[in-house]
Amino acid sequence: MVDRKASAPSQGERSSKADIAEFLDAAKRIKPSEGLGRLIIALDATMSRQPTWDRACNLQAEMFDAAGTVGGLTMQLVYFRGFGECAASRWVANANALANLMTRIDCRGGQTQIRKVLRHAIDETRRKKVQALVYIGDCMEEDVDDLCARAGELGLLGVPAFIFQEGRDAHAERAFREIARLTRGAYFSFDSASARELAELLKATAVYASGGLKALEDLDRKGDTGARLLLPHMR
Repeated sequence: MVDRKASAPSQGERSSKADIAEFLDAAKRIKPSEGLGRLIIALDATMSRQPTWDRACNLQAEMFDAAGTVGGLTMQLVYFRGFGECAASRWVANANALANLMTRIDCRGGQTQIRKVLRHAIDETRRKKVQALVYIGDCMEEDVDDLCARAGELGLLGVPAFIFQEGRDAHAERAFREIARLTRGAYFSFDSASARELAELLKATAVYASGGLKALEDLDRKGDTGARLLLPHMR
């Protein structure tokens, strides 16, 4: 289960649970706009990402900025780290608010919790349609068949998963590609050299979430790089 509020922290933490809980409480007072596309952006914040976390945060911030340029969209940030810590923000239209929350998060040792992310996306779309899930991570430490079962369920609900893998862990790549296939989404790898391209891809994903395939095709006709890269996966 994905928590919507974190407990009190120990002193001296760079990104304390209290800071994050304060953001989540503030987000509860923001009433989501009706009739907007909904995009879940999920982050792996386990310790394996620590060596490149600052670099990845800059890239992910660019992704949020790109998504924020798209109208008709609300977003939700989900992250996991540590021993069973997995939390979700409320739905907001302000990408800066999610980017600010992300900067409060540091990496904690623990196993991946991708199953919780997929389960959360399923539960959310059963309450109200979610147009797409973006997942950003580097490894996978769970049962692949179990994840694929959840991915298949998400696919039946019509929610494509767009998987962005940092690095080249072959075991994770196989699982991520299968999750993308089962949901009719797409898989991409990234590093510091591909920041601009990945930001463009997220923007294209946000356009898809807000306006569907037609909006993505319209963006492609305007010569958009992200739409050109994403469209072949969506047809």
